[in-house]
Amino acid sequence: MRALIQRISEAAVRVDGAVIGQSGPGLLVLVCAMRDDTEAQADKLAAKIAKMRIFQDEAGKMNLSVRDIGGTALVVSQFTLAAETKGNRPGFSTAAAPDLGKQLYSYFTERLIAEGVPCETGEFGADMKVSLINDGPVTIWLDTET
Repeated sequence: MRALIQRISEAAVRVDGAVIGQSGPGLLVLVCAMRDDTEAQADKLAAKIAKMRIFQDEAGKMNLSVRDIGGTALVVSQFTLAAETKGNRPGFSTAAAPDLGKQLYSYFTERLIAEGVPCETGEFGADMKVSLINDGPVTIWLDTET
């Protein structure tokens, strides 16, 4: 699985103009299931994100996790993280098929909640509008295969 996490002051996702999920302070997690992914990759990614120390402590050092600060996460499915960019038009053949992608997206969110991170979500497959205030900015790319 792949994820792009952003430390946020706030974030929201809208579908048809209505806010369906919001978070902050905490993380915006854009997540993509890849073609051969299993629940084991979702478990690994959720645990890593819950423990990732990217929030500042009293000394101003990135030493605290989203759990440590009592933060929340907005989890949004984003199959374009699977983009193959050799040419000028990206391909997405390495992304999971929609049924598997949706199942792993839901499972990942459940695992992140089980890791102690309250979550709200976008809507899988919908045309979503995501807004955020990136805090720092801090943006980190994660892949369970690397």
